[in-house]
Amino acid sequence: MRKTLLIKYSYGFIIMPGGFGTLDEMFEALTLIQTKKLKSFPIVIMGSDFWPEMRHFMEHMLKGATISPEDLDLIKWTDSVDEAVAHLQEKAVTQFGLRRSHIPKSSPLLGEKALEGAH
Repeated sequence: MRKTLLIKYSYGFIIMPGGFGTLDEMFEALTLIQTKKLKSFPIVIMGSDFWPEMRHFMEHMLKGATISPEDLDLIKWTDSVDEAVAHLQEKAVTQFGLRRSHIPKSSPLLGEKALEGAH
């Protein structure tokens, strides 16, 4: 149920270093996009120091013809926050016609700091 809701209300994923749950969610999203059950949305993988073996494994899958080159094109690998934001802007905000109606308020209870421009 959690994965269904995660994907249903998402316009993109940013994958940070994590464990089995992170891999499960990433591959679930990739599989749904690959099989056209889900409209393609951006998947950004952050933390190149953490993921080299995973990237190598995916390239191995490509060489073994278990995935296609287009499948690897679904993923943006970067360590740059600015690059990740630009990719999301191009692939999610533009594609889905998203717009921010208001800047969400921060929650000191959650340890959040106010976003720039928030009142």
